[in-house]
Amino acid sequence: MFLYLLIFMAYHSSRWIPRHQRLKFQILNAVFTALVLVPQFYVMERPKSSRYCRQPLLNNLSASIALSFIASGFAVILTLMDPVLQGLWASYHVFGVLSFGHGVCTAILTLTAAACAKTTPELYYMSLILTIVSIFSTGFFMVRGGLWLTNRLQ
Repeated sequence: MFLYLLIFMAYHSSRWIPRHQRLKFQILNAVFTALVLVPQFYVMERPKSSRYCRQPLLNNLSASIALSFIASGFAVILTLMDPVLQGLWASYHVFGVLSFGHGVCTAILTLTAAACAKTTPELYYMSLILTIVSIFSTGFFMVRGGLWLTNRLQ
């Protein structure tokens, strides 16, 4: 859910800026994309990351990198389009479900890979960080969804 949250924040932050001044925001968007992707690539290219680990943490990191590229594309498209097409909103929410599933898989793999902290420490700690941010972003959307639901039922 972390990547879904990043897209959400990019979209809502861009709406505060007038349409003709959003180029500066796109530069900031590229910086945030780099801040998300560079640590993942760094961990992936480390020699210790290719060592044996019982859990497929390296495969999970590869999926996270792929989802990060998709999220950066969504962030660019959603911040540039005004109004946003319904089909694009639907695909954004499908990506949110996919991101939630990836967060659950990351959490399960990380919790069952305690032995990997010794063999592949960078990979394990990156997985742990992704798990923590996924839990916090899921909590954010649960609170937001609860507030939205309460508002709708009144």
